[in-house]
Amino acid sequence: MTAGKSMADVAYDIMSKKKRSIAFNRLWADVSKITGAGNDHVAQFYSDLILDPRFVNLKENKWDLSERRKYSESHIDISELELTDDDEEEEEEREDDEEEEELLPEEDEY
Repeated sequence: MTAGKSMADVAYDIMSKKKRSIAFNRLWADVSKITGAGNDHVAQFYSDLILDPRFVNLKENKWDLSERRKYSESHIDISELELTDDDEEEEEEREDDEEEEELLPEEDEY
């Protein structure tokens, strides 16, 4: 790795110079070349990008710097999302599990 720089910091430097969005695979290739990180680090790099507020994930797995994007381009209004049938079933299962937990006696009651 480069001295004192994380993969996210290297990605930030790369993207600052490019002045436009970049596909994740291309960004990873550039970062791994500079840092010497192997493919066993790609998941960590992806996680770092997701958690770092300097970056924004756009359509088709392209990434850009959040400072160059409008808020509406990088955030989803979750109130507009619809549950799928699978989501509804999972929610019902969670509710059933919670009800079962409430019916179980406390350990102190034995």
